Amino acid sequence: MRRPEIRLPELVAYEGGEWEPEGDYDGLEFADADFGGQSARGARFLDCAVRRSSLDAAVLSRARFIDSVLEGVRGVGTDLSGASFRDVEVADARLGGTQLHGAVLERVVVRGGKIDFLNLRKAKLRDVAFEECVLVEADFGGAELERVTFEGCTLARTDFSEARMRDVDLRGTATLDIARGIDRLAGAVISASQLMDLAPAFAAQVGVTVE
Repeated sequence: MRRPEIRLPELVAYEGGEWEPEGDYDGLEFADADFGGQSARGARFLDCAVRRSSLDAAVLSRARFIDSVLEGVRGVGTDLSGASFRDVEVADARLGGTQLHGAVLERVVVRGGKIDFLNLRKAKLRDVAFEECVLVEADFGGAELERVTFEGCTLARTDFSEARMRDVDLRGTATLDIARGIDRLAGAVISASQLMDLAPAFAAQVGVTVE
């Protein structure tokens, strides 16, 4: 698995007001700001850091984040559909209802924080590490996961319906609760104890009654 290699240059504090669609942001730090409801649809963020900022209902669809850090961001209903993340670290995020359907994540680390109702339907994840974070009702429906790990994470009521997996490591999860898509775990690795925990779901999937 290839992890992101991020070496941010000396950043310049952003003083440009609201984000703009198709904006081009390079070497900037966005700190302690409120970007709620703003649109940066199709924007490019290169060598940037977004820290302790609000993204409530922000529109970042088709945005590109490259060699960047998102730290302590928070928001509900952030639209990142079709966005791309390459060599990105996301740390201590508090997000709810984030739309990442159709997004592409490559060499990304998501560390700490809590994300509720994350929509990753039909997204492509390659070399992505989830570490010590809480994912509640994450939806990976139809997503492609390759070399993805979940270390120390809580996965609650996760949906893997129609997902495709290759070299996905679920052994390190603190809690593994799969609501749908138990039949899509081909290509994943789980521990013996997890297999025992998931046995009722596997039995139900193939129509076996255990009494």
